[in-house]
Amino acid sequence: MAQTSLMVPLGTALPDFALPDLDQRVYTRADFEGAPLLVVFACNHCPYVKHIEAALGELVDSLGPATVAICANDATAYPEDAPLRLRDQAIRAGWTFPYLIDETQSTGRAFHAACTPDFFLYDANLELAYRGAFDESTPGNGKPLTGNSLRAAIEAVLAGRPVPEPHQPSMGCSIKWRDG
Repeated sequence: MAQTSLMVPLGTALPDFALPDLDQRVYTRADFEGAPLLVVFACNHCPYVKHIEAALGELVDSLGPATVAICANDATAYPEDAPLRLRDQAIRAGWTFPYLIDETQSTGRAFHAACTPDFFLYDANLELAYRGAFDESTPGNGKPLTGNSLRAAIEAVLAGRPVPEPHQPSMGCSIKWRDG
C-alpha cells in the first residue's frame, strides 16, 4: 500500500546529519550551508522511485541545486537496498549527486521521512521551502512524468522566492524501518 509524505512544516530547519556516501565519504549539514539543498529519500527496490529516478537525475542536472539522496531502509530485510545495489541504481538512473546511507535510520527519523521518494527542498538558509511530490505521475496512473512540481519548487528557491502552496504530498513505498 502506498504511503504519502508527512508534510513537515515549512520553515523547519535542515536536521543535523553525518552520513557516508557509497564511497564512504561522510557528508554533514555543514557541507551545504549557504546554498539551497534538495534531499531525496530513495531506495532501489521501490517501483515509485524507479518510475522517476532517471527523470530526477535529468532534472537535478539541468537545474543544478545541491542534492543528496538518502537511503534509510533496512538493508538487512531489503537486500536490494544494500549499498552495492544502490550504486547500481545511481548508475542506471544517471545520478551525479551523492547517495548517502542512513544505516541507523536516525537521519530518516529526524527528517520525518515517510516514503520513497520523499522530497525535502531547503532554501539558502537551510529552512524547508518545499516538501512534496515530483509531479502527479505514479506507476500505472497514466499521467505524464514531467517533474513539474519539483521543477517549479527548485526554480523558485534558486530565485530566492517562496514556493507557492499547496504542495502535493509525495507518494511511494513506506520507509522500511527496523523493528523497535
